[in-house]
Amino acid sequence: MIRLLHVLAIALLVSSAGYAYSIKYETIYYAEQVAKLKARIQKEKDAIAVMRAEWQFFNRPDRLQVLAGRHLDLQPLALNQVVRLSDIPERQQKVDAIGRKLEALGLGEPTATPQSGGAAPANTPSASR
Repeated sequence: MIRLLHVLAIALLVSSAGYAYSIKYETIYYAEQVAKLKARIQKEKDAIAVMRAEWQFFNRPDRLQVLAGRHLDLQPLALNQVVRLSDIPERQQKVDAIGRKLEALGLGEPTATPQSGGAAPANTPSASR
């Protein structure tokens, strides 16, 4: 009986040691995977930094000015192109043509003329009927 317990204890000891080693090597494997991922992330961050530097290089105002002069047919601003705010005409009121046609046919209720220049609200009690 004692031999059987000794053999069982040794078997349990060997199996627990095997399990500990398997956990150890699995942990090492995952640690290597994390290190590889960190290296890939750093490589991508470096590539992004290079692309940002290139973007800043290509968007320099002096370079864009030369390219605009070479490829675009731009004219200097003429004095007659500048206007005062008072010279701009007022915005016309929006007209609800469909609503007026419905009123003319007698199918809709008369709508009040909007005071603020905008169209009449669409969610009035008469519109929900």
